[in-house]
Order: sequence, then structure tokens, then C-alpha cells
Amino acid sequence: MQVYSNWINLHKKHDNLVVGLGNFDGIHLGHQKLIGDLVSRARAAGATPAVFTFVPHPLTVLNPEGAPPMLLPQDLKQEMFAGLGVEVLVVIPFTREFARMYPEDFITTVLHRHLAARAVYVGYNYTFGHMGRGTPELLKQYGDELGFAVEVIKPVTVDGKPVSSTLIRSLLADGEIAQARKYLGYCPIVEGEVVYGERRGNTLGFPTANLEVESNLLVPANGVYSVKVRVGREIYWGVTNIGIKPTFHGNAYARTIEVHLLDFCGNLYGRKMRVYFIRRLREEKRFHSVGELVKQIQRDINEARVDAAGQV
Repeated sequence: MQVYSNWINLHKKHDNLVVGLGNFDGIHLGHQKLIGDLVSRARAAGATPAVFTFVPHPLTVLNPEGAPPMLLPQDLKQEMFAGLGVEVLVVIPFTREFARMYPEDFITTVLHRHLAARAVYVGYNYTFGHMGRGTPELLKQYGDELGFAVEVIKPVTVDGKPVSSTLIRSLLADGEIAQARKYLGYCPIVEGEVVYGERRGNTLGFPTANLEVESNLLVPANGVYSVKVRVGREIYWGVTNIGIKPTFHGNAYARTIEVHLLDFCGNLYGRKMRVYFIRRLREEKRFHSVGELVKQIQRDINEARVDAAGQV
């Protein structure tokens, strides 16, 4: 997959683009439907499947206090786009200047003149351009005039509910991993770098990797989770604790993400770790003694081993 940070004269490098528009936070089942349809159409027509998106999320620029936490880091999003068959990815830095572009100008200048799009795919509720005034209907109107097709993807529903990033964020904030997984189409993921922590796990007999993630990334609710972990090319099973470690600290302690890998011995400091959440085992709680905590951790590990044996 080729990645570009601007659209200028892109048609000179790729002259037959089928383009999907959107933020694609989470690349959930709705996004996967849109991308799958455009990739199929492009391949059938001998065209190039492309996605036009931007970073950061528009609200991060326009209303920072109201900006939602992200479901995926940008590098993982790009990896998933490529895995879905996207061959050209245009990632535009979202700025206030970009936000002032009128939807008509975006269509005529970006989509038509510089991308020479043959077809454009959007979600049913997609808006774009200054004040969000651009709509799928406007795209269709201009597409008819300028000679490109417009496909509007209907809402994808699960259990009668439309799939949306907002719904998935709400589920993860409540620790509803299994439900979020149904709407995402894959296990919820957190990715970050292993950094030094308190090293308390070593003294308890359960060494943990302290994970530092991007500040704008959504982390599931406090609790203990069964997880699958990727470090480099290796896959491990484990238990992750998210929270403030109330047995040792007061409620004011900062949240941490600590991962214990089953049957692992080695140094992980400075390495990148990707954590796939399988299910929530329990809430985080304060134990009356260290011995009581150790017994519970062992029970958590036994539960994770059940998942590993079943290859969830």
C-alpha cells in the first residue's frame, strides 16, 4: 500500500481510483463493509482501491475538549487498511484551513481534478467540508455532473443496532469487551511501549509489563482481562490489569496497564506490545491482604489458560 500526505496531482500516479471517504476510527464492521465493497468494485474494473482520510480527528482541532478518544493508533489503522485490500491511502493533516474548504470545492478540486476519482464510497451519515455541509446527496449531484459514480453504504446493524464508533467507545468504557468485539469484527486492541513501572509484580511472583499508550487512545474500563499479546512476531496469552492498584494505592493513583504473559521469561523494556482483549474476567478491587491478592491473580491466570486452551 502506498501512503500519501497530500492529494496534489495524485491522478498522475494513479489514474483510475475508486475512493472511500471517512475518518474510519476503529475500522469497525460498517467501515469494513464500505472498504470491502470499494475494493471489490475496483478489482472488477481493473481500478485502484483507495481511501482518503485525515489525522487527527476533526474535533481534536475544532473542539479539543469534545474530541473522542481514538479506538486505534494511526499505524495500526494503516496496517488494517492494507489488510483489507486498500492500495492507495491518502492521509491528510486536518487543520482549520482544511476545515474551511467548502464541500463543492472539495468535490471539484480534490476528488475530480487531483484524484480523478472514478467512483466514491461514503457512509450513509457522512458529512464533509465547511461546517459539515457536504452530504452524500451533494456528492451524487456533483458526481452526475462530473462523471464519477457515488455509492452510499447503508448502516450495518448488529443485534438491531447500527454499528458506530460512538457505540463501541461506550461499550469499551463500560468494559463490555464481548459486545464491543461484535461491532468491531475483531478483538479490541491497545498498543504501546513497555516502560518501567513499580516492579511490584516481580515481588508477588507474577512479573508484568507496564504499557504506555498514546494519550488519545481509548483504554477499556478498569478491571482484569484475559488477553492475547503480540510482541514482534511472537504471540502469547496473558492477563492484563487496568486500573489504580487499590490494594497498594489510594484512589488518586494514576491508571496503569499491566500485562502478565503466560509462560514467558525475558526482557520486554522498550519493546512495542499489542494487546488483544478477549474477555473481562472481573472488576478491579481492593484486597485485604497481599496473600488474598496473590490467590486471586492465580485464579485469573487459570481463567486465561482456559481461553488459551480454547484458542478464543
